[in-house]
Amino acid sequence: MARRILSPVVAAIALAACAAPSAAQRGDTITGEWGGAHVGLSLDAASGRLEYDCGSGTIDEALTTDQLGRFTATGTHTPGQGGPDRAGETPRSYPALYRGQARGDVLTLRVEVEGHVSPGPFRLTQGAAPQLLRCL
Repeated sequence: MARRILSPVVAAIALAACAAPSAAQRGDTITGEWGGAHVGLSLDAASGRLEYDCGSGTIDEALTTDQLGRFTATGTHTPGQGGPDRAGETPRSYPALYRGQARGDVLTLRVEVEGHVSPGPFRLTQGAAPQLLRCL
């Protein structure tokens, strides 16, 4: 009789372990190199740097998730311009809000730049190379 009771308990524990969220879904700080179509993201424990086809951005704080893997962070967005960088000219940056969700090695990202066309949304994979098409 003890065997019949033990088997469902063991099965329930095994099933719960399989359904456990990844590290990025338990409130951890996301780090590493992430890439996808039209975007590359490099994150360390305190900030991040984005490269788009025709622009760039910064994440000015740690990208930390909630219990469901969602995140919101502030930073900047710098639209690109066609042609070479102009000597002595500093590109204008705008405040940006980065929102998204991490699930395992996949990260979805939305960029909000008030008053400007926002790039994305993006789907990035950890360790993947960015696929950028630079503006001319």
